[in-house]
Amino acid sequence: MIEQLARPAAGTAQRCGRVAVLMGGESAEREVSLKSGHAVHQALLAAGVDAIAVDLHGHIFHQLTELRVDRAFNLLHGRGGEDGRVRAVLDFLGIPCTGSGVCASALTMDKVLTKKVIRQSGVPTPDFFELHSEDDCERLLAEFDLPVFVKPVLEGSSIGTAPVHQASELYPAWKAAKVYGAVMAERFVDGDEYTAGFIGEQILPLIKLETPNEFYDYQAKYLADDTVYTCPSGLGAAQVSEVNALVRQTIAATGVCGWGRVDLMIDRDQQPWIIEVNTVPGMTDHSLIPMAARAAGLEMPELVVGILAATLTVEDDHVQVA
Repeated sequence: MIEQLARPAAGTAQRCGRVAVLMGGESAEREVSLKSGHAVHQALLAAGVDAIAVDLHGHIFHQLTELRVDRAFNLLHGRGGEDGRVRAVLDFLGIPCTGSGVCASALTMDKVLTKKVIRQSGVPTPDFFELHSEDDCERLLAEFDLPVFVKPVLEGSSIGTAPVHQASELYPAWKAAKVYGAVMAERFVDGDEYTAGFIGEQILPLIKLETPNEFYDYQAKYLADDTVYTCPSGLGAAQVSEVNALVRQTIAATGVCGWGRVDLMIDRDQQPWIIEVNTVPGMTDHSLIPMAARAAGLEMPELVVGILAATLTVEDDHVQVA
């Protein structure tokens, strides 16, 4: 049985005051960010929030200092937004913002650091190997069994990610990924892919992800119509409880808060493996947080107000409640 999400209290939308929905940016995920931002902007307007859409680009500090808003909803995916930089400026300016703080955002943007931290906390995550050079590629082949996934360390949305099944595929995959900066290889997990969103202290219903593509890549995430989402996931209650416990452990270890998503695999032996943490998940029409929230009884306008409500304090009662 799915636990129903709590609806925002009456008057919450009005208490939020004027809200800037931050989107766009200059990362490789700019287009997805714009889609997420516009979707959230429309949902906030539908909920009665005084929201404005802000496409951040260029000198963002100047743009942010010119805002006349009470708070911000951060929908900047990838570097510049999801790594804590925008949050640091907003904190300096005294503008409350949705999502995790600077340190947790910076940590979870880095896939290698995230894996090191959660592994120290006893969270199972697949083995990995950092690839800084061609020599590292050779060492990987000597020390790791294929297949592996080659990934940019600081990108999301599966941008630059490629499966490597044969030795001849490794160098081209590394070369393509290093366009985006640091690169890692992660042990391939033969199993099914799941994701667990969270809003505040509540874990949303798990979603199982299935695609005819080789893996859940950018196309499967945002463009394809043949990706299958199963929510609730179809897992038994005991297994859901086990996964949720690992998700909570991951949240505690990384310090993320407010809202976000933890991605994982469950292998053929039914062992869960935490893959990564997203502090600014997608909110497009293909996105997973709105899907899971809907399964828990919350439609998009209530969902976005609920996320925004975490930025409110008792001092915000000076905002007139209708």
